[in-house]
Amino acid sequence: MKTRKLGNSGLEVSALGLGCMGMSDFYARRDEAESVATLHRALDLGVNFLDTADMYGVGCNEELVGRVVRERSEYVIVATKFGNVRGPDGSFLGVNGRPEYVRQACEASLKRIGIEVIDLYYQHRVDPNTPIEDTVGAMAELVREGKVRHLGLSEAAPETIRRAHAVHPIAALQTEYSLWSRDPEDVILPTVRELGIGFVPYSPLGRGFLTGQIQRPEDLAADDYRRTSPRFQGENFQKNLDLVAQIQAITADKGCTPAQLALGWVLAQGEDIVPIPGTKRRKYLEENLGALEVVLTPEDLSRIDAALPAGAAAGTRYAAPQMQALNR
Repeated sequence: MKTRKLGNSGLEVSALGLGCMGMSDFYARRDEAESVATLHRALDLGVNFLDTADMYGVGCNEELVGRVVRERSEYVIVATKFGNVRGPDGSFLGVNGRPEYVRQACEASLKRIGIEVIDLYYQHRVDPNTPIEDTVGAMAELVREGKVRHLGLSEAAPETIRRAHAVHPIAALQTEYSLWSRDPEDVILPTVRELGIGFVPYSPLGRGFLTGQIQRPEDLAADDYRRTSPRFQGENFQKNLDLVAQIQAITADKGCTPAQLALGWVLAQGEDIVPIPGTKRRKYLEENLGALEVVLTPEDLSRIDAALPAGAAAGTRYAAPQMQALNR
């Protein structure tokens, strides 16, 4: 397995990680046995960077990941997150970055996962009502106590990243980034590179849309949250489907799948980038790992850029309420 370092943190991980959210929440057709088998297969193939969060399945995803991690003898790098608060029934209760909550959330995650230290602990969303210095200060205390090794942020604005990094080194920033979500190229990527912070793109396959497997809205189950996403609705759906068709035309020449091309493009944007495509099935995991063998020439990259330039995707990344929690 090829590896990459997350900025100047010293944290070295597999060049592709595994996003585990869909194993427990948001996407339909979940199968716990297959999810467990997928986690084991990922570790067998050298993927050692697993991404979860306390909100995924209201803690169930951390428990699932922890069960597999504890069964393995090799060192697995576990990343989890706090800040998005949900009730026992799954209802969303807002964002909390208060110092006392940081500690409470960390203790709960350690217990659910069943480990003594979290390798990478992210603030999932920035709390607008708590100074970032207070939140990161509390996270830094966890590092000093040996409960956390490295700190991360997710969907934070450049100035917030700078203020946080001044309190304690930030190892990684996690933000959506793919061929149809290229906003980080403007300011976010230059900022983290200046500060020596690694970049971890989530949804590098456009929530599955870039794989070419979704051809109609009806392909999504009734309880799949993507049905509420603007990019999967109305005229936006067809416009984005036309973009995927252009990717498929390029893959025919490259001899790879659309998913492999999309991931190969993200990987080609810099050695400091570690995508975490999510899947809950072994066959898609293995397909995704094939992206590590995709070689994109400057001509390939120019052709892809012409087909899917920044801003090409139709619709916002999230519905309006969720958009308000980004880049703050």
